[in-house]
Amino acid sequence: MGEQHLVTGAAGFLGNSLCRALLDRGDAVIAVDNLVTGGIDRIADLLQRPGFRFIRGDAAHVLGAMSPERIHKVWALAALASPVHYFRNPLATAWAGADAQRATLDFAANHAARFFYSSTSELYGNPDVVPTPESYVGRVDPQSLRAPYDASKLYGETLAAIFHRTVGLDIRVARLFNSYGPGMPVSDGRVVPAYLDAAIRGVSLPVHGDGTQTRSFCYVKDTIAGMLALMDLPESDYRAGGVRPKVVNLGNPAEITMAGLARNCWHAVRDDEPQLASLPANPDDPLRRCPDVGLARTLLRWAPEVDLMDGLRRTAKWLRGAR
Repeated sequence: MGEQHLVTGAAGFLGNSLCRALLDRGDAVIAVDNLVTGGIDRIADLLQRPGFRFIRGDAAHVLGAMSPERIHKVWALAALASPVHYFRNPLATAWAGADAQRATLDFAANHAARFFYSSTSELYGNPDVVPTPESYVGRVDPQSLRAPYDASKLYGETLAAIFHRTVGLDIRVARLFNSYGPGMPVSDGRVVPAYLDAAIRGVSLPVHGDGTQTRSFCYVKDTIAGMLALMDLPESDYRAGGVRPKVVNLGNPAEITMAGLARNCWHAVRDDEPQLASLPANPDDPLRRCPDVGLARTLLRWAPEVDLMDGLRRTAKWLRGAR
């Protein structure tokens, strides 16, 4: 068995995918999740795999009670990342970015483990600079309806930086842009599975606002590859040239409108033309979202490999089988 990892938010979409990738390469995983946004069924098959152990509970409560053992790397992925969840559960979203983050950082520091924080492109708010580089300081509104997620992630980055400066914790921070792919159920409320599900059922696709707002979508396999590359990078390389980049964008730089995404999801399933249903705009919805991934290309030798239509077809195939 290789390294021992602790993953919080392990039953979520990215957490689940990360656990599988770590096990596939021969590492061991201690997975923590309170299952507030998903059931144990998402990781049921992993419970039988050698090297995998699951602890149900909030990271803020369970990590302090864990028995001492060698942990090499800690991944902080616990979050209510879907608008459906953070609009519905704002306090739980805020606490996940505060209490759970502090407990996970304490745990990593106590184990002298390398620490990965899954930050978010939401910190950029409605950016003036697109594609957006890591140096952009962002425009988060602390009183918006998105703030329970946005501001808690901003606070999480702040805590990670404090731990690095004060106790020398080796931190890796990735600002993740939208990811999608097999394993992301329709119940998560994310736009790609929602559109693909509508296309499979042959019903109209809901587009909020005028559909000109943009996003970029990275296939999950590519996102996980970037996360692993960042976490595995030797600290000497991470500090190369006397500069330690604490934040790296991970996402697909191919920008697309939401109306365009709806049409692509339809055409990943069907040959005719879709019907788009116009709905009111989501609260505080950013107008554009697209990453500058130049740092990831240079530092990690990483770039997305799966193009959008290919990824949408793979995801649609999975959704059909998951019904």
